[in-house]
Amino acid sequence: KSLLHNILQYPGHHCLLCHDRSYAQQLCEGCMQDLPWLEEACSRCALPLETPHNTVCGSCQQYPPPFDMTHTLFHYHDPINQLVSDFKFQKKLVNGKLFSDLLGLKLASHYKTEKPDVIIPIPLHKTRLRERGFNQALELAKPIAKQLAIPLDYKSCVRVKATERQSDIPAKQRKGNVRNAFEVKDGFMPQYVAVVDDVITTGSTVKEFCKTLKQAGVERIDVWSVCRVSKN
Repeated sequence: KSLLHNILQYPGHHCLLCHDRSYAQQLCEGCMQDLPWLEEACSRCALPLETPHNTVCGSCQQYPPPFDMTHTLFHYHDPINQLVSDFKFQKKLVNGKLFSDLLGLKLASHYKTEKPDVIIPIPLHKTRLRERGFNQALELAKPIAKQLAIPLDYKSCVRVKATERQSDIPAKQRKGNVRNAFEVKDGFMPQYVAVVDDVITTGSTVKEFCKTLKQAGVERIDVWSVCRVSKN
């Protein structure tokens, strides 16, 4: 509720979902409350917890991922999945602004003292970037970096492998699809990094990227995403 209170500040918009006049930035209060907010989730991977009093799921306890914490807003359910798809594939950047606003507010309440050294959006391969025209992770990261006063680094890490779209292949093949897909340029020095992406599905992409960062000397990685697919 505090998150809702913070964004319901001024009139002048039409709701992206019901199209009524909105007193929020992009959604009316009713549609905002009805979103599939992710609440009881593993602090490490953001999968819903079967045992709510735990903070880390059994899988992360047994097989820790190459990142230390995940902050995610939503389950990947209606209507979020359509808003994300329209943002990514139909260039509806207003949807990206909504996500950045909401994620930025959530993160601002968490990072009041110690903050990451840099924010790094997961990079696209140059062929995919030409095809899409923009990197959705970078568009999400820009306003958050400004809001939290954390440097944004989108040049030190590159995607060197033109992988198939993860959404186009079976879950079991996704890990192999992104293997060795990323490289970190010489001179990369941050010790504490926040990685930004729009959706975590199986986690294969973010795990491979964070593994590359850890191999480059990064000690701590927090992952920030808009939504999390609950079951793969």
